[in-house]
Amino acid sequence: KLPTTKMLLSLIALLSAALLVNTAPPTCYSRVLSLSKEITESFKELQTSKAVDSCVETLPRLYLDIHNYCVLAKLRDFVAYPRCERVLEVSELKEKARSLYTIMISYCRRDLVFLTDDCSALENPILPPIEPS
Repeated sequence: KLPTTKMLLSLIALLSAALLVNTAPPTCYSRVLSLSKEITESFKELQTSKAVDSCVETLPRLYLDIHNYCVLAKLRDFVAYPRCERVLEVSELKEKARSLYTIMISYCRRDLVFLTDDCSALENPILPPIEPS
């Protein structure tokens, strides 16, 4: 009976450790990375949505690479874009972009490392090939 109890306690300890790892608070970097991906995906969905106003076609491209210093200017330009204020989805996306910008320049300023300042890479990104399923 003793080895079974010991094994059961070991299993409980292992599962508890795994649970603690999954509940760790996000770092500044992970928060910026996840929010930038969320914004990029929302922008793609907005562009493909049929129910959205035609002004969406005129919005500046919104591909975000948080390792590119030009992303800060890209976010500023997107938030300041004067059209589409009456489209709820665009307003929500602008609010997320404003939040990301604030997080990057205020809270995470010392934690982020920019690997490039290639602004054209944000206009014409070279996306990795899609892997076949």
